[in-house]
Amino acid sequence: MFRFLLFLIVFVTPFQSQSQTDLSYYISQNVNLNPNIPTPKSVIGHQVGEWHITHDKLVEYMKALAKSSDRITLKDRGQTFENRPLLLLTITSPENHKNIEAIQTAHIEATDAKSANAAHRPIVVYQGFSIHGNEPSGTNAALLVAYYLAAAEGKAINDLLEHTVILFDPALNPDGLQRFAYWANTNKNINLNPDPNDREYSEIWPGGRTNHYWFDMNRDWLPVQLPESRARIETFHNWMPNILTDHHEMGTNASFFFQPGVPSRTHPLTPQLNQELTKNIATYHAKAFDKIGSLYYSEESFDDFYYGKGSTFPDINGGIGILFEQASSRGHIQESDNGLLTFPFTIKNQYTAALSTLEAAHGMRQEILEYQHQFYKNAKEEAAKEGKKAIVFGDEKDAAKTFHLAEILKRHRITFHEVKSDFSKDGKNYKKGYSYVVPKNQKNTRLINAMFETRTTFKDSLFYDVSAWTFPLAFNVDYTETTTAHAGTVVTDLKHQQGGVSQQSEYAYLFEWHEYYAPQLLNSILNKGLRAKVALKRFKANGKSYDYGTIMVPAKNQDFTPSEIYSFLKDKAEESHIQINAVATGLNEGIDLGSRNFRTLELPKIALLVGDGITSYDAGEIWHLFDTRYNIVATKLDTKNFSRADLSRYNTIIMVNSNGGLSENNTKKLHSWIRNGGTLVAYKNTLKWLNSKKIMTIDFKKNKLIAKNISFEARRNFRGAQVIGGAIFEAELDRSHPINFGYKNNTLALFRNSTLFINEDKNSYNNPIQYTKNPLLSGYISEENLDSISKTVPFKIGKIGRGKIIGFTDNTNFRAFWYGTNKLLMNAIFFREEM
Repeated sequence: MFRFLLFLIVFVTPFQSQSQTDLSYYISQNVNLNPNIPTPKSVIGHQVGEWHITHDKLVEYMKALAKSSDRITLKDRGQTFENRPLLLLTITSPENHKNIEAIQTAHIEATDAKSANAAHRPIVVYQGFSIHGNEPSGTNAALLVAYYLAAAEGKAINDLLEHTVILFDPALNPDGLQRFAYWANTNKNINLNPDPNDREYSEIWPGGRTNHYWFDMNRDWLPVQLPESRARIETFHNWMPNILTDHHEMGTNASFFFQPGVPSRTHPLTPQLNQELTKNIATYHAKAFDKIGSLYYSEESFDDFYYGKGSTFPDINGGIGILFEQASSRGHIQESDNGLLTFPFTIKNQYTAALSTLEAAHGMRQEILEYQHQFYKNAKEEAAKEGKKAIVFGDEKDAAKTFHLAEILKRHRITFHEVKSDFSKDGKNYKKGYSYVVPKNQKNTRLINAMFETRTTFKDSLFYDVSAWTFPLAFNVDYTETTTAHAGTVVTDLKHQQGGVSQQSEYAYLFEWHEYYAPQLLNSILNKGLRAKVALKRFKANGKSYDYGTIMVPAKNQDFTPSEIYSFLKDKAEESHIQINAVATGLNEGIDLGSRNFRTLELPKIALLVGDGITSYDAGEIWHLFDTRYNIVATKLDTKNFSRADLSRYNTIIMVNSNGGLSENNTKKLHSWIRNGGTLVAYKNTLKWLNSKKIMTIDFKKNKLIAKNISFEARRNFRGAQVIGGAIFEAELDRSHPINFGYKNNTLALFRNSTLFINEDKNSYNNPIQYTKNPLLSGYISEENLDSISKTVPFKIGKIGRGKIIGFTDNTNFRAFWYGTNKLLMNAIFFREEM
């Protein structure tokens, strides 16, 4: 009872006098602080917790600390998409700073040495804050943690810093943090209002959780597709931290969570000792939270399965990842089931967890250093058993896609080789320059397994995130087990294949649609005002076979001279890494260049629906795809502006996962636009909405689940087990259909995280993409849903008047690393008139 009363006192007090909250609320008065170290308020102009810190002020303070303290060095590791710096503070004793490179070298060498040499080596702790920008208590606490580490005096702090190197990342998501700080601060009252209905606690779309392109960056530790991720992954591999903490927030009515998560939801590749050490570290958190009277829990939710999260990524790299989840005030103060939840209180909890982590690291230093050493020793023994085994992956038609998968391996310090010479295995061709060999006998063998494995059996049926992420399937590259006999030179300087034009032509140019950047090239051609056509059938020209979807650019009857066309195509081919072939005649084996089976293409004029009712993640992934990879300009059309928008400006509208988001009048407006010749590309629940509005008729397969012998207590687990959180399935392709142009194989791996199942059409030619009878390739799906998905279709076309709807049941652009299905969207856009 006493602890609960103490909790209420701590919880409520800041509300009564928030404007007077000062350092004494956060930092124990028993700590002596160096007066020469600037306090946060002296630099940012307000007490921590009085306002939400903006990123510019955060940077200003971190620079001031580094300038005033010999315990801190500051590094700018790059910039976000919005040009905000990605700072890293290295915090340790002044003596360690003098020898920091030697300490770093010794730390890395210990992962390969016979002994851990743990007696005197510092432990390395990476502390990262607020990767979700609207979970700001972490970054605001970072102000206090950094100040404490710089200013605290005495034996305890000196001993800690002597034996610890802290890699301090005060804002993992600067762009999102800035967006949320603006919202919370501009909606703050002088007289704080805890009513959850106040505008302060309800951000406008898309919110501050995500980065510039609306990505959840806490899912990008393994794919490493974003600049923020690349900076922190480089730091991680440069140092191989022993502990990495990831400070988050959760629902307002919760308390505080620290790991371990649910034990049965730990990835099988993670050593059991990792979880035992995590549990021992948790005792330090519990002790610290007991002392300040804060409620907490552990092992009841969240998990350690997907290695693409910050709290799990270290687990496959010899470290220990720890997730913190603090109940969120979502502003400055809010009512909750636990009383009034204030922003300062959330900050204090994050500050407490950060310091208890360092206390645990110090107290368990030798044990954790030994663990990391043993992790790699065991991995080395496992790797040695692999002998000369290796994985080869590649795509003989698409060098760029293969390059980008290799790029991820390189970022994770995985060794791979060029293919020594062309060879074939299991009916697939592995071509030099288009394929790479990954030996399994290497240091990062466990990480390789995590990235390449296909797993279909699990201890638990509930997942906090995806259950599969097999990279060669995501990239749609061929891969198989081979030996190092096919390995050539180790790749140190990874380069794109060169593009170009074979020679100038007075007749026409041809390039196939297989290469990843073919849409970028075609868009440039159409945007230039050049005519281009697509081949609906295969043919052979000058002895070379050309596949479905080959693009032809005539050299004559254009608004440019042949020499101008050649010069333009040469520049764009080099830019997009594609080989263009000049031809001198239109006479071919198969269709000729003047055939009706070459169809003239139109420049896409695209509107991407965004705003209320639209899933921001899915919309952001398409925005990112267009803007950063294909140089395609698309208008982000907000649903609130739809009624007054002139839709005749667009020939394509994309509507990602949505609950509709349009009024009745706007729905009629969209319907009319389609009838008049527009193409709507629709995803996921938008299909259900279209069906409900009778705009598109879809025969959804119904799966009636009956819960037999399920107790009341187990009901949520039963329902959760029917969720497809993210798994990979095999589909058969009709490669003659324009939606599949550019794919060389007859099957394709598709990502799925929905339970939308569409029955096959009675006419087989209307099922150009169809799941196989037993489609599961990797990941979890319940037996009931696996039965339901068999032979269904993930793709549907509906024709309305002169227009059409092109529908997908699932996201083809998932988290920017599903390169393998990006082309489905591109085909829907560029070849819409041919479907």
